[in-house]
Amino acid sequence: MIPKNPLKKYHIVLIIMLLSISIAGCVDNNSISQIPLDEVDLNISSHESLLNNSSIESEISLTNESQAQIPPHYEKSSICTYVVDGDTLDVKGVGRIRLVGVNTPERGETGYQEAKDFVKSKCLGKLIYLDIDDKKNNDRYGRVLAVVYVGNTNINAELLKKGYAEVMYIPPSEFNPYSWT
Repeated sequence: MIPKNPLKKYHIVLIIMLLSISIAGCVDNNSISQIPLDEVDLNISSHESLLNNSSIESEISLTNESQAQIPPHYEKSSICTYVVDGDTLDVKGVGRIRLVGVNTPERGETGYQEAKDFVKSKCLGKLIYLDIDDKKNNDRYGRVLAVVYVGNTNINAELLKKGYAEVMYIPPSEFNPYSWT
């Protein structure tokens, strides 16, 4: 459909440009390279009419660097929507995740807020990868037991290395958290 008023065409283009800029400003440079290609929708045919059937070209190039941002073994990936505490978070489309092999202080205990803030700074609103424990998928509360990665960083291991958590090994588990320290 071609607008009768030529100014409408420019308004539509201007709105699309402003939306693109707004969305681009909400994403940090690191998370862009972490989006798996199978989650990217490159179908622009529905948007062509808005641009009066003008030609749009796009090119995606993956570098070795961006591929290195994806951990080698993971079962699921999605966005972290909420951080409960230092060892529990919510992931869109997956549910509540319990970081396997680590234990952070509970509410009211020394170090609780620091551990929670660390996990928030690393995970909240970001694309995370989950390596779900193959030997025991869920804990007694129904939370998914997993190693959480942001990019290629093992968050469970970082909690231990930075002193925000202690090792909590409960067999059976495919992971050995003592190897992370």
